[in-house]
Amino acid sequence: MAVPIRVDPGRLPPKEFTSAEQAAAHVGAGCLQDGPIGRVGLEIEAHCYDLADPMRRPGWDELSAAIATVPPLPGGSRITVEPGGAVELSGPPFDGPMAAIGALLADRAVLRAAFAREGLGLVLLGTDPLRPTQRVNPGQRYQAMEQFFTASGSSEPGAAMMTSTASVQVNLDAGPRDGWADRVRLAHALGPMMIAITANSPVLGGQFTGWSSTRQRVWGQLDSARCGPILGVDGDDPASDWARYAMRAPVMLVNSPDAVPVTNWVPFADWADGRAVLGGRRPTEADLDYHLTTLFPPVRPRRWLEIRYLDSVSDALWPAAVFTLTTLLDDPDAAEIAAQATESVATAWDRAAQAGLADRHLHAAALTCVQAAAERAPAELEESMRHLVRSVEQGRCPADDFADRAVQHGIAAAVSQLAKGEL
Repeated sequence: MAVPIRVDPGRLPPKEFTSAEQAAAHVGAGCLQDGPIGRVGLEIEAHCYDLADPMRRPGWDELSAAIATVPPLPGGSRITVEPGGAVELSGPPFDGPMAAIGALLADRAVLRAAFAREGLGLVLLGTDPLRPTQRVNPGQRYQAMEQFFTASGSSEPGAAMMTSTASVQVNLDAGPRDGWADRVRLAHALGPMMIAITANSPVLGGQFTGWSSTRQRVWGQLDSARCGPILGVDGDDPASDWARYAMRAPVMLVNSPDAVPVTNWVPFADWADGRAVLGGRRPTEADLDYHLTTLFPPVRPRRWLEIRYLDSVSDALWPAAVFTLTTLLDDPDAAEIAAQATESVATAWDRAAQAGLADRHLHAAALTCVQAAAERAPAELEESMRHLVRSVEQGRCPADDFADRAVQHGIAAAVSQLAKGEL
């Protein structure tokens, strides 16, 4: 009698896709998770400066040593380092915005104190206003990304995106399946108005750019197939829209096993269909899942909604901005108000990034939306919310405040003041 051969499933070669249609089905099936709303996860990036010499960019070993001195964070955030040395805190999901905000504020305080003891300051601005672009994170992924951007003719904005930008990211539940289309449409429609409210990057590399959110401008200079909004013509099926977007986007890196840049334009669909061969094979699920991490739309489905369009703004302001965005999406009455208020500016991405609240249509939308959020804000958020409402009423975004400081004191002195916590 023959003895059956037992095969360890873990040793089987990964299954390759046989078509772009099969790969697209994989994307669409897993991009949004059906369920209730209410959980909020926050991430915030801060540029790191030497308190004694703001022109010097701290190196990888120095950053790693500083992070090693940080005691356990009370809010449970994870600390990572961006390609240019910006330090990111990524918090776990919490029930409701206030718990998430409180946890991240607590973690920010601990991190700032630890870095200050090492002579380093953390500055919340959408772009690095002072130093030239330079990568300090030695990770293979970032080396390969540099090569990809150079080969695609976008080395300058690619380097700026990787090493000189910082944001506040808000992660929210996708919600019930029957509400996905409206929820994803609204998350996009809020983008220009929220960019105008939080625009905080008028200077890049020592130069005023003429844009309130130079961070958004930098992202707009990269290819729209990777960084543009995902919605289709009507936005009625965001899962299909995301799958279509992912198939059309060019492959940036192939892990074989190291990250190898793809220096010619190969849509993922061509790799899955066999019209192009990368790494000597067709893609696997692992390749596709990795490909999705190299796509950077303003709203990215990752089972939840990853909202990526806010500039990094001060601790005095970002709690109110986060609460506003979350309320406008999660509170049904506020969402209805926001949908109507932003209808005329829902696609004004560039106008918002350049003019901020100086644009009267964006200003009107912001006034309505911020007031709706303020009426729902709890007492513990009163100070931050008052700050945001006052700024919006005056038609000023954080970029205006930094520009005033830079003109009065000089860009380097303005950065030093922020790095030292001087308001």
